[in-house]
Amino acid sequence: MKFRIIFILLLLIILGYLFFQYQKYSNRPMPSSLHPHVEEASEALIDQAEQQGISIIITDDFRSIEEQNKIYQQGRDRDGEIVTNAKGGESYHNYGLAIDFALQPRQGEVIWDLEYDGNQNGESDWMEVVDIAKSLGFSWGGDFARFKDYPHLQMDFGLSIAELKWGKRPEDVID
Repeated sequence: MKFRIIFILLLLIILGYLFFQYQKYSNRPMPSSLHPHVEEASEALIDQAEQQGISIIITDDFRSIEEQNKIYQQGRDRDGEIVTNAKGGESYHNYGLAIDFALQPRQGEVIWDLEYDGNQNGESDWMEVVDIAKSLGFSWGGDFARFKDYPHLQMDFGLSIAELKWGKRPEDVID
């Protein structure tokens, strides 16, 4: 009986804390552009890749909820292959915290070839870019456990999608 009361009290405290957190941030508007820190890092990524003899292009960055829902429908209600499991509001792109990239071996040409070695140094250009991105603080979608998203790079600042949906933002956790 005593254990049950303690358990219920702890549960109420946790629920109260979660409710307070939700109330604290819930009135915040959704972001409408790429977060400045992510934008700065993506520019550094392009520059550092170029220094390695690798030309890349950012193919996607901030996405609205509506855009995300359209992409989610691909391979489901629309023709094409499934490219995401994230509905609107469930992607770090929707909060300005993610980018997608591709290699650009020649002007006007875009490829997603993980084996391509355009700078001919014996290493995959793709993986060289991933290494640079990780050194800049990005997480790579190729490391995801469930859905491998090789062009995807994100900075989550330790925030979950649930926290972002509640209205929490990187500024709340950046020192």
